[in-house]
Amino acid sequence: MLTAQSMNDRDRVRELLGREPQGKFEVVVRDSIGDPVVLLNEPLLDDGTPMPTRYWLINKTIVAAIGRIEAEGGVRQAEAAVDPASLTLAHQQHEAERDAALPEHYVGPRPSGGVGGTRQGVKCLHAHYAWFLAGGNDPVGQWVHDRIEAYKK
Repeated sequence: MLTAQSMNDRDRVRELLGREPQGKFEVVVRDSIGDPVVLLNEPLLDDGTPMPTRYWLINKTIVAAIGRIEAEGGVRQAEAAVDPASLTLAHQQHEAERDAALPEHYVGPRPSGGVGGTRQGVKCLHAHYAWFLAGGNDPVGQWVHDRIEAYKK
């Protein structure tokens, strides 16, 4: 289980999301002034719904920059650029980490897939980059990292 977040973190995350968070989370990456950048989510929302997005990118500047990359065909470009075996391994590692965080003896609906809920290929550059920033071995996250500075303006 994740540690309880401070009220300041919860309030700031609510502000960044524009809504109340639907599950437990921990801020695992912060910017230079301490603002949340990446959240680590519990694998289940408060109502028991599976949450396949283990790492959630919440910094508005980075989210917008990646949105521009995606709008220019970045998902297809990233998928074509990275080694398929490395991407498959990243999905497997992400899925294993998330599944290990499920409550012991849990029998309800489970999150599925790897990064962003997919088992193969690339679905969401935001999810890959969030995991990469949090220390995940994600070749798509690295691909985004190598391109993002030009889009943050």
